[in-house]
Amino acid sequence: MAYDEILAQRIRNALVSDATVTEKKMFGGIAFLREGHMFVGVSGTSLMARVGKDNYADALRQEYVREMDFTGKPMSGYVFVDSPGTATDDQLHFWLRRCQNFLATLPPKAK
Repeated sequence: MAYDEILAQRIRNALVSDATVTEKKMFGGIAFLREGHMFVGVSGTSLMARVGKDNYADALRQEYVREMDFTGKPMSGYVFVDSPGTATDDQLHFWLRRCQNFLATLPPKAK
């Protein structure tokens, strides 16, 4: 599946100063990881956002947000934000901050 390269580039631009962020093709799109933890990505034209279980219900109440579902079962703690929800830089940065805040609660990934 192709992914929205313009959205991916906007994410790169927003995260350019963070040398710990890497990219990996996964889920039929591209994921952005910090120190091995996936926190945001692009699938089709949607943003994949890892918001965590505690923020999941609130995230789903936001406009243009839906469950992230690849296998017929929603992935708790992850949501899709459809393109109208990331159309502006402020909207995109809102989701990037939310995902980065969740990421800060995770323990270091085992090497």
